[in-house]
Amino acid sequence: MKTFRLFPVLVAGLLLLGGCSSLGLNEAPKPRLVMFVGVDVSGSFAKSAQFDDSLAFLARYLYAHLNGLGGLEVPNALFVGSLGGARPGQAKAFYPIETFQNKPVNEIETELRAMFPKGQPDPFTDYNSFIDQVADMVKDRRMVLKPLSLVMVSDGQVDVPGPAGRHNYRGIDFSPLEKLSRNVTVRLLYTSPDVGKEWEDSIPRRRVKVWAEPAQVMDTWKDSNLYVDSQPLDQQEKFLAWIKDNVDFGVRMRRVD
Repeated sequence: MKTFRLFPVLVAGLLLLGGCSSLGLNEAPKPRLVMFVGVDVSGSFAKSAQFDDSLAFLARYLYAHLNGLGGLEVPNALFVGSLGGARPGQAKAFYPIETFQNKPVNEIETELRAMFPKGQPDPFTDYNSFIDQVADMVKDRRMVLKPLSLVMVSDGQVDVPGPAGRHNYRGIDFSPLEKLSRNVTVRLLYTSPDVGKEWEDSIPRRRVKVWAEPAQVMDTWKDSNLYVDSQPLDQQEKFLAWIKDNVDFGVRMRRVD
């Protein structure tokens, strides 16, 4: 009799497991990270020695993230655009994730160099315009509350005069980002130590986390002990670990008034 009583219980359990599988409960969670990448094509950066190197690095950085190499987080959404324009406040095009998906590193790099030609620099670097566009896109596309990462490839110098004049870092306005998510990180790559300190210590913020990596450190990504040209990127363990430790660094939240 006990065997017959257990049979309905076993059947119900199997049906429950099958239902969980059909509902996708055993599937891996979908990516949540939203990434915006801004490339500085103003004269001060486009004419620097770091500009070509930064696009080469960015191609590998995007490929590694899109393919989840080395434990890097795969983005749910990715947009790449310019940090500047011909005039202050000029809106710029953002290229979506599909532009870079399913492409090898060399094709991604070719795309980036076509998007941001070195010989046609913009007069202005306008961080506030970029931030405003990011905020608008996050709200319009209903991506509010998702983890948000802004990666700015730039020397970090302020070209557009703020409320207190030119080169006033306190005039950079993070407030449009504050209510988009509890997890917002701004990463400034290829700056100088002095400018990076201004970004980390001077820009008012509450939730937004800021990390600035100097050009001297960024230049080391291609050292032979980290990156080997002849190896596929998915085998470059040292390089991928370097990205996690120096670019995707877990930044602590710090309020700046």
